[in-house]
Amino acid sequence: MGKRMVVVGGVAGGASAAAKAKRENPDLEVVVYEKSGWVSYGACGLPYVLSGEIPRLERLVARTPEEFRKGGVEVHTRHEVVDVDPELRTLTVFDHGEGRTFQDRYDYLVLATGAKPTLPPIPGTEQAGVYTLRSMEDGEALLRALEGAKRAAILGAGYIGLEVAEAFRKRGLEVTLLELKDRPLPHWDEEVGNLLKEELERHGVEVWTGVKVEALRGQGRVEAVETSEGVVPADLVLVATGIRPHTALAQAMGVALGPTGAIATDEEMRTNLEGVYAAGDVAESFHHLLKRPYWLPLGDVANKHGRTAGAVIAGKKARFHGVVGTAIFKAFGLAVATTGLSLEGALREGFRAKKVFIQSRDGAHYYPGSQPLWVELVYEEGTGRLLGGAVVAHGHGALRIDALAALLHRGGTVEDLLALDLAYAPPYSPVWDPLLIAAQQVR
Repeated sequence: MGKRMVVVGGVAGGASAAAKAKRENPDLEVVVYEKSGWVSYGACGLPYVLSGEIPRLERLVARTPEEFRKGGVEVHTRHEVVDVDPELRTLTVFDHGEGRTFQDRYDYLVLATGAKPTLPPIPGTEQAGVYTLRSMEDGEALLRALEGAKRAAILGAGYIGLEVAEAFRKRGLEVTLLELKDRPLPHWDEEVGNLLKEELERHGVEVWTGVKVEALRGQGRVEAVETSEGVVPADLVLVATGIRPHTALAQAMGVALGPTGAIATDEEMRTNLEGVYAAGDVAESFHHLLKRPYWLPLGDVANKHGRTAGAVIAGKKARFHGVVGTAIFKAFGLAVATTGLSLEGALREGFRAKKVFIQSRDGAHYYPGSQPLWVELVYEEGTGRLLGGAVVAHGHGALRIDALAALLHRGGTVEDLLALDLAYAPPYSPVWDPLLIAAQQVR
């Protein structure tokens, strides 16, 4: 009998692990159990389905169960793994479609159970009209809700809140964005938050910062949000106040969690239990700047986790090389990209940090259509070591962040940045690239 690999969770990390393992070792039996009705999809695309830019949810699917089966991977949707015995290497599965429970076995197990939204401890979140956005089912529910909605409130101005604010405006809703901290994108420095606030307001989003949400009013269906600064009428509320790793199954079977609350793994995505791996939003990564475990629940990280676990299980050499915290998102006309640590974050971590923030352009000043572009560099005083950065642009110019991310992975300095041979042509950059202009300001 061949070795059997079972994957719990079939979205980014789980689907990548299954596909890579089967591709590298065709003799492996590979089975995926997914609790929901969807596998192998790009959840990051959900806001663009809500906006109507992507016409239907199915476009987000990378590979269907039938396509997996053609490749030799057995995929079961609406199947929930409810228990695992790591000593016997058996698992108990509940089939939601047929309402039956059965047993399975594994030689290798990949936990890819993802993350789940956190609801704030306020009255009224259980009412109709209150939504989160994490899964395809969440997307389906919100699409239905948008048909009759007129006024939406969004709790939280992180990535999801900001992207969905744009989507709701494009659907013609009145939108109020509510954030407890003093700016949108509160994990980054204020200059970036201020640019975002101006962009949101320019497109008709009411932005309330520094407000505490106290309750959701309604008689079984939400009607308004009660805050420390007043009442916001709303017939649709999106809660985007954060997520946490879905570790219940892992904890029940004795898998160790790390300091972040996600599953602790080594570079090969192995857990503390023999034959058990973890991948995706349920698992930790190693942060190169902080030199410690870090939780970065993003789709590209999840895919790399899964690919690493699948390769190792298939008998190949592979390791996950860690993160520096790079992210990018769109808010109306702005692309906002960050990597590493903000100045506030760096100071909080004990670095002797400083920053520069400059405005430049994404093309030569004389080139038609060139637009403003902003760069922030965070660096260590004395050594000039780069600690982080941000690029805000009106398009793909924000992808300059990748040069900073590459330097962070290698422990690069401001001098290293100044030495880079960066591309130049008037449609794409001034003769001095904005990254170099920012680096020249460092004293």
